Amino acid sequence: MHMSDALLSPAVGVSMYAVSAAACAYAVKKIKSDDLCEKKVSVMGVMGAFVFAAQMINFTIPATGSSGHIGGGILLAAMIGGLPALLSISAVLIIQCLFFADGGLFALGCNIFNMGAVPCLIVYPIIFKPFIKKSMTAGKITAASIAAVVIGLQLSAFCVVLETQLSGVTALPFSTFLLLMQPIHLAIGIAEGIITSAILCFVCKMRPEIMESTQSKTVIQDGVPIKRILVILAITVIFTGGVLSLFVSSYPDGLEWAVEKTAGTTELETTSPIVEKAARVQSAVAVMPDYDFKSDGEEGSKIGTSIAGIAGGALTFLLAGVAAFVISVVKKRHKRESVPTNA
Repeated sequence: MHMSDALLSPAVGVSMYAVSAAACAYAVKKIKSDDLCEKKVSVMGVMGAFVFAAQMINFTIPATGSSGHIGGGILLAAMIGGLPALLSISAVLIIQCLFFADGGLFALGCNIFNMGAVPCLIVYPIIFKPFIKKSMTAGKITAASIAAVVIGLQLSAFCVVLETQLSGVTALPFSTFLLLMQPIHLAIGIAEGIITSAILCFVCKMRPEIMESTQSKTVIQDGVPIKRILVILAITVIFTGGVLSLFVSSYPDGLEWAVEKTAGTTELETTSPIVEKAARVQSAVAVMPDYDFKSDGEEGSKIGTSIAGIAGGALTFLLAGVAAFVISVVKKRHKRESVPTNA
């Protein structure tokens, strides 16, 4: 559900940058040192890379001519908590936007809010956490995952429609666009919910302490080994980004499908100088637009897609991991300094 720049007016785009920046600043401020213990920093980096790779896999929605991919917000929140998850999904979206031209640069604020703040700060604490508050069984994880992902995606889809309406995009009438966006993202949400539940059930079976520490807001104890599951997830990232990314659906994703059905084209035009400038900047900095080498043109190459998947996962791991490490160090130092010393 990556929005393009042409879907937004300058006022809405700038406003959503401010909203998303405020949400990320709030997350940084409210994160506790226990939320980013040493082992959680590793989990945050690996899971950020996992979501990046997983978002490259578009699955077909039968009988629609559309496809979808996971958003990953609920998955990340269940693994590392809502606040760190917002920062992790923001890292994913920033890497996608700057290096691979996936989602508009001017629309980045909207994308972080829709795909990050909505599921991580709103849906996760209200919908997901109550389901598994008393016990973390496979049934409850599955129910929580599907409910949270479906509701989160419906809210995110509505936000996209509202943002285009406030932007005055006349090619996308509110009622028509809404009636196309909500059902297609309901189908995508059910599929993502099932995928999310399968991953979380696997993690919970192997190392329940990871999710338990997130729910209880405590550190993962030193005696809990998580190296094995991190290695499995890292291998999955490489395989997903480097191999599975070659076998994705050719159909447009839910947002592109809804835009095309409403406006008759996915390539909406904009006359705003600031939006056009943002597009030029993005074109200049994106080293592998559309997850491929620039020199390979529209036909693309399989090796380019594989390299983009692996490189993007690595970059996300570094950005999310370094951000988590820096925040963790600052929080621990602040915690030590705030403890009164005996005279």
